[in-house]
Amino acid sequence: MKAILLATALVAASPLLAQNSTPTAVLPVDRVPAARDMPYPGTIQLEVDATDTDRAIFAVRQMIPVAGPGDLVLLLPKWLPGAHGPDGKPEKIAGLVIKTAEGTVLPWVRDTVETNGYHVDVPAGTRAIEARFQYLSPTQPNQGRIVSTPSISNVQWDQMSLYPAGYYTRQIPVQATLVLPAGWQAATALRPAGAAPATGNRITYGTVSYETLVDSPVFAGRYFRKDDLGHGVALNSVADAPDELKIPPAVLAKHRSMVDQAVKLFGSRHFDHYDFLNAVTDELGGIGLEHHRSTEIDVGLGYFTEYDKHLLDRNVFAHEFTHSWDGKFRRGADLYTPDYSTPMRNSLLWVYEGQTQFWGNVLEARSGMSSKQDVLDKLAMVAASLDSLPGKSWRPLLDTTNDPIIQNRAPEPWGSYQRSEDYYNEGMLIWLEADATIRGGTGNRRGMDDFAKAFFGVRDGDWGELLYTREDVIRTLNQVYPYDWARFFAERVDEVRPRAPLEGFTRSGYQLTFTDEPTGAWKARESSGKSTDLTYSLGLTVREKKIGGVRWGSPAFTAALRTGDELLAIGERAYSDESLRNAVTNAKGGSTPIRLTFKRGNAVRTVAIPYYDGLRYPRFTKVGKGRGALDILLEPK
Repeated sequence: MKAILLATALVAASPLLAQNSTPTAVLPVDRVPAARDMPYPGTIQLEVDATDTDRAIFAVRQMIPVAGPGDLVLLLPKWLPGAHGPDGKPEKIAGLVIKTAEGTVLPWVRDTVETNGYHVDVPAGTRAIEARFQYLSPTQPNQGRIVSTPSISNVQWDQMSLYPAGYYTRQIPVQATLVLPAGWQAATALRPAGAAPATGNRITYGTVSYETLVDSPVFAGRYFRKDDLGHGVALNSVADAPDELKIPPAVLAKHRSMVDQAVKLFGSRHFDHYDFLNAVTDELGGIGLEHHRSTEIDVGLGYFTEYDKHLLDRNVFAHEFTHSWDGKFRRGADLYTPDYSTPMRNSLLWVYEGQTQFWGNVLEARSGMSSKQDVLDKLAMVAASLDSLPGKSWRPLLDTTNDPIIQNRAPEPWGSYQRSEDYYNEGMLIWLEADATIRGGTGNRRGMDDFAKAFFGVRDGDWGELLYTREDVIRTLNQVYPYDWARFFAERVDEVRPRAPLEGFTRSGYQLTFTDEPTGAWKARESSGKSTDLTYSLGLTVREKKIGGVRWGSPAFTAALRTGDELLAIGERAYSDESLRNAVTNAKGGSTPIRLTFKRGNAVRTVAIPYYDGLRYPRFTKVGKGRGALDILLEPK
């Protein structure tokens, strides 16, 4: 009977199955020509008008020579160096009109596969076309990064220009003109054409490749100051108000010392000149972005005038400057692309960013921009975070190099379990261990300084790109100190490793410990973020009564608290940050759970958290005697 019923069911179903449509997929066709390493026929003229600061609108005009008739594809840059992923913003391009030089309007069609591309049918006999559009920059932070304020403008050419597909960007000549509000001054790695001064309302820069243009953004402002840091390096600062540019000589000397220490470290310069583009602001959007001959940085108000209160703002100068050697000159072979539509691959970001993070901290200490103790306290925060990071139980460090593409710094519900771009800080810890390994094997005669000179210090004055592979890194390390570096990196980069690589500290006589008193660096981070951080006790952070994060597996996690919950009360008392810390302290060694009342949506709940170990803040304690490898590493040279 069962067999008869089954057969009947199949017969009854088969006509229905036969009636379902079964289309053949129409696969997309790539209509964007691949980049060729050959000169583009002509020089693009680009003009960006940045005067509309009231509405934060940039007006763009381009004259683009064409090679002949037919389909021309104009691209807005998408895969951007420094972003390590797709970061183009075509949604902010508006009012695009393309014409012949004689004024005939040419229709354009967006490419349906490469949506940063625009197809234009160029008529026979046309020698150049004109493109006009507006870049509608964000006016609120929820729209994106603010790049235009009443006092400051950050011109990023990649967001405000189109380039012809089919050519290496280094083969496309372009001459840019920038129009600024009256009285404003500008700084960039570009230099004005001829004898034209880099001030005033209209600046025309010398012809460069499109690759160099994109790598040379502009900071312009109503209030401007330029300081010579030596070695061909300038500190260009703009600010929300003129008083923010009063730099005490001792503070300026620290920045000069950082540049001096960096040049000593690498033994070369991979720039003909270098410009720090620094904004002292709370209006411009945050940034720390490396370029070959410049860097874009923002620091908080009071950075210069209240330097002691800005511990967390200092490292970015050393970090981004290091990138001129590590990341811009020496670049991972799979990261380099011929244009800005070719996808990047990031497998070597633990060198690009990890070693830069390493040298940034070293230079911060060597230069005196921060004290050795402050640098150690910041390193302790990194070490503690990674040594107990739940996500390390399942995800190797190498996989986090894909985060700029798959995650793109979007908020995460359970960041400690998901992991995010740990190639920065865990990469740094690996290089600290590498330094201790070399010093231990050579009796402190050699260290990572020797690697820096051998790997990054070659070809003094060359500001092109010299590519490398993991094998090149290992080969150079073996020249410094023969060791099984291939296995060293395989274990720490490729394999799942639940604990952090802290041997760089332990071999130097430092032990990671926890106390009930936060370090100055911890207090600075809480103050900067306006938060209360109890990550290593309850397992949560709080900002303005709302939970900003919950550590996977922590007491707060076990109590089912999550990001976004609003804390209302602790026990019978209304919530405050101080009362939360007091509750954790008072529960230490006891048996009475901490009762938290919170709001989630329209529901109000109370949970009891059985946590009795008190407040816990990380720091390094020196348990060894004498100068260890880390002590030597951080000393001025």
